[in-house]
Amino acid sequence: MTTVVSRTFRSSPHRDALQTWDAIVELLTQGKDGTARSELRAVTGVAASLIADQAPKSAPIVATCDGPRTRIYCLFDEDAIYGDDANEEVLGFEPLKGDWGVSLPCPKEQLGWVQSALKKHSSRIIARDLSQGIATQAQADAGQALSLDLGGFLKS
Repeated sequence: MTTVVSRTFRSSPHRDALQTWDAIVELLTQGKDGTARSELRAVTGVAASLIADQAPKSAPIVATCDGPRTRIYCLFDEDAIYGDDANEEVLGFEPLKGDWGVSLPCPKEQLGWVQSALKKHSSRIIARDLSQGIATQAQADAGQALSLDLGGFLKS
């Protein structure tokens, strides 16, 4: 079973979408320079656009790695001003350790151009329809357990 940690960032109007993405990059990279930071910085424009559209309000940005999964939500409007539900604390683990990936929530009508733009910069940073969740390994394994070999079945 995967451990999941959640953080919630104050966005607009407390900080703009670009500043929000910068804060998220700082959290995920723990302020360290490296490939992960470079890849996350390379998609700043696209990520900031999704934040400006309030995509991570109800659907999280999800970072996966060899350790716990990190879900990142954003607060907007009055919630961002007051910040009562914000939690921008540093993580007690390395959120991009080993084989990592980041999934950005995206409105369905923007998914095509966002996926194309992200692909130019990184294979680890993807976009998904914000109405869809992220499959866990247990769900993937369960799906594989239910596969049917139709040819073998018909021969029996």
